[in-house]
Amino acid sequence: MVARILLELCFLFFVGSCLGWCAEVLFRRIFSAKKWINPGFLTGPYLPLYGFGLTFMYAVSFIPVNTGYAWADKLILILIAGVLLTALEYVAGIIFIKGMKIKLWDYSKQPGNIQGIICPLFSLLWTAAAAIYIIFIHQFIIGWVAWFVTHLGFAFFVGLFFGVFVVDLAHSLNLSVKIRKFAKENHVIVSFEKLKESVKESIERGKENFKEGLEKGKEKAAESMKRTREKAKAKKASFLFAFKSGKSVQEMLSEYFDKIKERRGRDSNAAQDGHSDGDDNETKNNTK
Repeated sequence: MVARILLELCFLFFVGSCLGWCAEVLFRRIFSAKKWINPGFLTGPYLPLYGFGLTFMYAVSFIPVNTGYAWADKLILILIAGVLLTALEYVAGIIFIKGMKIKLWDYSKQPGNIQGIICPLFSLLWTAAAAIYIIFIHQFIIGWVAWFVTHLGFAFFVGLFFGVFVVDLAHSLNLSVKIRKFAKENHVIVSFEKLKESVKESIERGKENFKEGLEKGKEKAAESMKRTREKAKAKKASFLFAFKSGKSVQEMLSEYFDKIKERRGRDSNAAQDGHSDGDDNETKNNTK
């Protein structure tokens, strides 16, 4: 019985993490960033927060509620799931900000936000997602879980997923240790998305500098080409491997911090008037 429950939980986490990653990528492409971004803290195509979210919603759907009205029963379950998902988001945000000095998302510009981690708008979206799940998707998930536990051959792929996931997690935690050290030394909270953007911009500048070198003369171009080709593979940016830049983590973080200080300088007048643009949260948040 225990083994069956563990298998079900692993399967739900696997499905939720992968589908959640796809949903997040599409959401950012269509609604927020307007471009393709690999979201989250890990490298691979999965988001653990959504894996836990699906697991929570699956468990909530089995809570015995009997008001005598089917619609009221579902409404109560939806509200419970919405609260749990918001709490999950808050706990995850606190762990990263307080423990790792990393901010994975920022709702500080949203009305009614709490520490920039949760806000009414996204709590409403989580509740809407819970409603869609409980009303339309839950029965399909039950069928998927039932199929999985009777076709254990598929467990190989789930096991493969967790193997890759653990390696990815170890790599990302190693990176987070270096980021945390930098953040504590500079008394900042590092915006993970802005850090990835900074790395990408640095790579693009390197490409532009190489093109300029080609135009300055054959000798300099040849020398520049030789050096650049040696570093080309390391400096090639990709959708998943955002930190594959050929530079040390310390160098990437220093460039990122310099950009933040430069932005603060440009916005200093606005900040004095109490109209800071909100990006300064990264440098104003002292470590606690």
